[in-house]
Amino acid sequence: MNKLLVGLLFGAILGAADGATAWFYPEVRTMMQSILIGSTVKGMVVGVLCGWFARKVNSITWGIVAGAALGLLFAFLVAAMGEPGQHHYLEIMFPGFVVGAIIGFLTQRLGEPAARQNA
Repeated sequence: MNKLLVGLLFGAILGAADGATAWFYPEVRTMMQSILIGSTVKGMVVGVLCGWFARKVNSITWGIVAGAALGLLFAFLVAAMGEPGQHHYLEIMFPGFVVGAIIGFLTQRLGEPAARQNA
């Protein structure tokens, strides 16, 4: 399995798990379906970008940094979409940061690197 596919797969799984934690906040239980879909898609996008990065850069440290930064960026974008005065930045951005870092690590460790072409 290549690194892009690893990122896509683990991004979907970890994104869905991240979205499922919203159940612990009673005020958002009515929006669980959209939260789960959004978190899964966000995880998949971060996973594909981390997989692409892992094909270019072979460094676990930089993979974790890139994944954490991407997860934080996309989580910030989601948190900023909330209603005025009701932003939950910490509750959204911290798990996004952690999930991104894990995805960055997994894309560096798992999957086959891109095939090198001899020109």
